[in-house]
Amino acid sequence: MFKAIFTNSFGILTSRVLGFFRDLLTASSLGANIYSDIFFIAFKLPNLFRRIFAEGAFTQVFIPAFARTKHKAVFSINIFFIFLSIILLITLLVNLVPELFTKAIATGFDAHTIHLAAPYVAINFWYLPLIFSVTFLSGMLQYKHHFATSAFATALLNLSLIAALTLSHDKSQSQIVYYLSFGVVVGGVLQLIVHLIAIYKLGLLQLLIGGLKYFKKKSQFIKQDSKKFRTNFLPAVWGNSTAQVSAFLDTFLASFLASGSISYLYYANRIFQLPLALFAIATSVALFPRIARYLKNNDEAKALANLQKAFWFLAFLLTFSTLGGIILSHEIIWLLFQRGAFDAQDTTNTSAVLQMYMLGLLPFGIQKLFVLWLYAKEMQTQAAKIATVSLVVYVTFALTFIVPFGVAGLALASTIGGFTSLFFTLKVFGIKNFFAILRSKNLLYLGIGSVLFTLLLLLFKDFISAYI
Repeated sequence: MFKAIFTNSFGILTSRVLGFFRDLLTASSLGANIYSDIFFIAFKLPNLFRRIFAEGAFTQVFIPAFARTKHKAVFSINIFFIFLSIILLITLLVNLVPELFTKAIATGFDAHTIHLAAPYVAINFWYLPLIFSVTFLSGMLQYKHHFATSAFATALLNLSLIAALTLSHDKSQSQIVYYLSFGVVVGGVLQLIVHLIAIYKLGLLQLLIGGLKYFKKKSQFIKQDSKKFRTNFLPAVWGNSTAQVSAFLDTFLASFLASGSISYLYYANRIFQLPLALFAIATSVALFPRIARYLKNNDEAKALANLQKAFWFLAFLLTFSTLGGIILSHEIIWLLFQRGAFDAQDTTNTSAVLQMYMLGLLPFGIQKLFVLWLYAKEMQTQAAKIATVSLVVYVTFALTFIVPFGVAGLALASTIGGFTSLFFTLKVFGIKNFFAILRSKNLLYLGIGSVLFTLLLLLFKDFISAYI
């Protein structure tokens, strides 16, 4: 398990390092203004669909279903073509009426800004069918316990965007956004190519070809499996979407605030997502196929043992990351972004948003771990109910905090939604089971370690404050 976690973490780290370099170049080229807001809006919609529709919900329903079905080849081809057809239809609709979709995610933009942003939204959306295909292939690779390709392939998107920024360094800001938008699509093509290579090398391409070849003859054998997949998928979409819908609503509400607010959210969320992806997502991706197989074979004891190991691994890493992100928020933003068009006021504003996000790192990360139990047991309906409650909590606090706290209030509301989601997920998992995991010497070690780490961070902050 830990070998798979390390592979995922190292791949994610590689991608995030390149991502931060990309963001550094983006901040230097565009700063935090209307054109940076336009690009982040254009990339936000396909990313939202990717995280809810393609990656999270699809993978968490597909892997247990793929493990269960006796006709894997035909089942896989059937699911792939159904979902690809839907996604292509959505993509074509976005390209036919891009201004309508742009207005839906940035209502606060005026008519002129929506007109400027619409062409970029249309271009960026072609990333969605590409990344769905990548996600489908990645699910098959994960079932075979091959994680390296998917972990490292995400770096190709960042390399493509870095190339776009380099090629457009002497262009106008509107042209830079065009280069970035086409860079997103090129990055999706590159990710698809490397996944096809991995599928070929692992012999899975023959399985897919067989699915195509025998689809008509054996399609009747997968009717029950396909029906169950569709039944579980819609609740999984909603159950997996709390964080993504919250981020979407963050952007929607921030469009009513001062220019640059969307960019502050974006830059702060990028940093917040680093430890979340590096530790929580990497762990959950590595653990999920194992948990699904154990539960499928009615071996709950081994599933719980693996879950407990992963919990303490995450508890230490996420707690220390939270402390570092809150205490050193200003220094982190200053180091990464304050140059070129990104000034000291932008650093202060982004730092406040980052602190609010980091408060939610531990609940979001731990929730991602325990929700695996629900999905592996095919409890998608319960997960959907939890998502609904946490989203209502988020919206309530976002509308309450946006006036007194501005853009930082939106991040704080997202954090409160994360705590709500964790509480109800643990309630379904079993509060007694959770406290059984907590009854460990590790809890004492975590408390002592947190105090010592906080003192070290404060000393380090005092030391470097003289140089900022």
